Amino acid sequence: MTDYVLVAGARLGASAWDEVAAELRAAGHAPHPLTLSGLAEKKGVPAGQRTHVRDIVEEVERLDLREVVLVGHSYSGVPVGQAAQLIGDRLRRVVFVDASIPVDGESFLDGWPSDDVRRTIEESGGFWLPVGPEHYADQGLTDVQISRLITRASPHPGATLTEPAVLTGPLDELPATYVKCLLDGEEPMPVVAELLKNDSWELVEMDTGHWPMFSQPRELARVLAELGTTAS
Repeated sequence: MTDYVLVAGARLGASAWDEVAAELRAAGHAPHPLTLSGLAEKKGVPAGQRTHVRDIVEEVERLDLREVVLVGHSYSGVPVGQAAQLIGDRLRRVVFVDASIPVDGESFLDGWPSDDVRRTIEESGGFWLPVGPEHYADQGLTDVQISRLITRASPHPGATLTEPAVLTGPLDELPATYVKCLLDGEEPMPVVAELLKNDSWELVEMDTGHWPMFSQPRELARVLAELGTTAS
């Protein structure tokens, strides 16, 4: 039995993992989906990126988890990667699901090709607002899955996207897996490609889009279960 802390990307809370968590439980594992501050049922709680790092570390400590697999999707790869460094020997493996990677001194939005998201945050009172169905096109999602994704989305606290990451050491020292969703681009981003050169990092590919917990929950659960069984 392996413990998993599951953290979804921007705008999403713990419910994004409902189908994946059910599959993991059926396989005998213990999933712990986590809603970060300011999102979903925690909407209205003030949050910056450091808040989200603390959310993850405190959840691991509150549950007294050992040999835990931390899973971060999309935006949440940034706080999950930082949290993985902070929980020490409690960590078994960190899994980045089509995720951004924390870079010391840089924010989630640093390196983006335009300032559109920053402008949206300023114009929306400090939030990155949910988007319509067109945003999820060509990502292997059915209309029902897109509807479910939209229903579960909430405004995302903008400060979590603009505050810089703070690393305590090189990420290449972490035991890590990067899950690349091929419909969202076949090649990992350059910072990920560089990390994958290290023996402690591995690449897994999925033939689906950026939200595999909705488009292929059973397949994603299988990937996670295999990592939990073989990770050391």
